[in-house]
Amino acid sequence: MGFIKKLFVLLVLLAIAAGGGFYYWMQEAIFSDGKAIEFTIKPGSSVRVAARQIQQAGVPVNPLMLEALARAIGKANKLKAGSYEIEAGKTPLELLNKIVNGEFSMASLAVIEGWSFQQMRKLVDAHPSLKHETQGMSENELMHKISPDFAQAEGLFFPDTYLFAKGSTDLQLYQQAHGLLLKKLDEAWKKRAADLPYKNRYEALIMASIIEKETGQKSERAMIASVFVNRLRQGMLLQTDPTVIYGMGERYQGKIYKRDLLTDTPYNTYTRVGLPPTPIALPGLESLSAALSPAKSDALYFVARGNGTSQFSDNLNDHNRAVNKYQR
Repeated sequence: MGFIKKLFVLLVLLAIAAGGGFYYWMQEAIFSDGKAIEFTIKPGSSVRVAARQIQQAGVPVNPLMLEALARAIGKANKLKAGSYEIEAGKTPLELLNKIVNGEFSMASLAVIEGWSFQQMRKLVDAHPSLKHETQGMSENELMHKISPDFAQAEGLFFPDTYLFAKGSTDLQLYQQAHGLLLKKLDEAWKKRAADLPYKNRYEALIMASIIEKETGQKSERAMIASVFVNRLRQGMLLQTDPTVIYGMGERYQGKIYKRDLLTDTPYNTYTRVGLPPTPIALPGLESLSAALSPAKSDALYFVARGNGTSQFSDNLNDHNRAVNKYQR
């Protein structure tokens, strides 16, 4: 066999061996045990730069071979920027597929029913997996970016647990929570009872927030709503402590006194007829439903029994007897 032929055969064998080794490598686990490793591919990264970012984050993979694999399978221009994590046992091929499919690593944030918007914002501002674009914005500036129809944020975000890709912006989360609130409110509004004393959806939202803060037992929400709706219909003062507390702001230190009930604010429903100007909390679905589908009753009063439930009364004499029984 001539030298040229021997060299050709040797090159073919080397190519086969290299190809077999590469095939084996792309299906072998990158690492076999330990915690998942997080990494981020920055926007605008080429496949070569992305491969280096992955290695620099601590993923024990050869960036040149990862780049070669991406090119070999035609995915070099299809990598999606974002935050990811790779678990033990995953292969280079699975790693690339994860990036091509945009299977971002996820984080969560739980917004609780009855929270104020300030409580929600404090949690959002402190979340380590969010990109903070809204810190330092006034509430008015924030709402202008989310929904220019509203100047104040209270009550306008739905309490839920939100899953989001790590590295998402806080503005995206606010927009998602606001959109969900409007969706839930619209659904409840379409199913509303007849002849409710609300001028619009926003007034129903205000009522739902009051119900959220007033109700100890979920099963009583419809009756609490009935009391407040009956009072609105008759032009009576709502006389609900949570609105007074909200209007006190930082002056509230855990107790409410007679002087607080007599001090007029836009939220003092002991001094002003009708609903306060804005919601006082983030209402959940059951409070929205109760505000728009209250129980049918003549109740105008309720008092706490001391066990988490309430005693409802249709007239002041019965209410006073209930107060004497349960609170004095």
